[in-house]
Amino acid sequence: MAKMTVIYKTPKDIASFEKHYFDVHIPLAKKLPGLIKYEISNGSVISLTGQSDVFLVANLYFESLEAMMESFKTDIGQQCAADRRILANDDMVQIYIYDVKNT
Repeated sequence: MAKMTVIYKTPKDIASFEKHYFDVHIPLAKKLPGLIKYEISNGSVISLTGQSDVFLVANLYFESLEAMMESFKTDIGQQCAADRRILANDDMVQIYIYDVKNT
């Protein structure tokens, strides 16, 4: 299984960010081909290492890294990537993709 973790810093306008994220971005992302699961943090994100500017964490799951990459090549995938840039510029977000395994 593959996972994408998206970490958003606290936006300047929280209400505007949340409206766009919940009304536009999540519904669009849920249309990604091959998306198995989409989850987001609920409430405060607490850092044990002192990172105090984290506002929201999202995790998207796909069958494999290949499936994830193919998904983002589709029209919906391109729309998601473009919309993320509207929602949060590169200074406001960190995105990680990786394989996961159960231990």
